[in-house]
Amino acid sequence: MKVSRCSSTRLVLAVCFLVLVSSFAPGAAPAPTPTHKDVAYDTADAAQKLDVYRAELDKPTPAMVFIHGGGWRAGSKKPVPGWLLNAVHEGRFSVVSVEYRFSDVAPHPAQANDCMRAIQFVRHKAAEWNIDPKRIGVTGGSAGGHLTLWVALHEDAADPDSSDPIKRQSSRVACAVSFAGPTDWSLLSEIDHKHPAYRQLLGYEPGTPADEMDAKAKKDVSPISFVSQDDPPIMQVHGDNDTTVPIEHARNLYERLKSVGVKTELVVIEGANHSVAGAGAQVTERADGFVREYLSRQ
Repeated sequence: MKVSRCSSTRLVLAVCFLVLVSSFAPGAAPAPTPTHKDVAYDTADAAQKLDVYRAELDKPTPAMVFIHGGGWRAGSKKPVPGWLLNAVHEGRFSVVSVEYRFSDVAPHPAQANDCMRAIQFVRHKAAEWNIDPKRIGVTGGSAGGHLTLWVALHEDAADPDSSDPIKRQSSRVACAVSFAGPTDWSLLSEIDHKHPAYRQLLGYEPGTPADEMDAKAKKDVSPISFVSQDDPPIMQVHGDNDTTVPIEHARNLYERLKSVGVKTELVVIEGANHSVAGAGAQVTERADGFVREYLSRQ
C-alpha cells in the first residue's frame, strides 16, 4: 500500500464508518489528562483556549496542533484522536488541542484567525512547553480539516513590529493532515451542498443561493485560494461517497498543489462517507507516517 508522496491513493475498506469526524475515535490509545488545560491563547472570547499534552522527552519535541470539527459551530477540543494520543504516549511529539469561536458567535474569519493565533501562541510558549518551534504541524477533520488547510496554506500572520509578543511569532507549519475538509467554496455553485454550515460560516442563512453570497468572502474562506510554491507538505484523506463535503474539494486542492510543486498526498477511501476519520488503522497509520516523515526534519 506504499505510494509516492505526490500521488492519489485509493484504499478499499470493508468497514462500517460509525464514528463522526469530529470525534476521531480514540481507539486503543491511552487517555492522558492534559499537561496544561484550558490555557487562554487570547482574551476576546471564552472559547479561545487550548489543552496541551506534552511528550516526556529531554530535548524539545515536535508538536501537532489538533483542530476539532463540528460544522464550525459545535464540537470540542476534548476528544483528541487516538493516533495523536499514541504519539504522546510513545514520546514522539506533543499535541495541542484548540478550541475556537463558533460561527454563531462570529463568522469567518474568526475561526481561522483563532487557529492562527493558537499556533503563534504555541511558538510563544515553546521553550516553556519543551516544544521545537520549527517542527509544528496541524491536523483536523471536517470543519477542523478546513481550518487545518486554511492555516497551512495562508500567508504567515507574523507581525515583527507588533507590541504583542504572540503576534510577532510565525503561524507557519511544517505539515498538515486534513480529514474530509472543505477547500473550495466556488463549488457551491456547481455541486449541491445541502449542509447549512457552509453558508452559516459566512453569516448567511441556510438555503441562500451560492451566487448571492459575497464572492470575496467565498474566496477568502477557501483554502485553495492561498496555494503557493512555499506551502508545507499536505495530506488529505477523503471518502469518495462523501455527500457533506464532496470529494471534488479534495481533488481540486490536490491538483492545485501539484501544479505548483507542493508535496502532497490524496488518500481516497472508496465507498466512504464523511466519517473517514473513524476508518481505523489503515488510514491513521498513513497519517501518522506522513507526520513522522515531515516533523522529523529540521
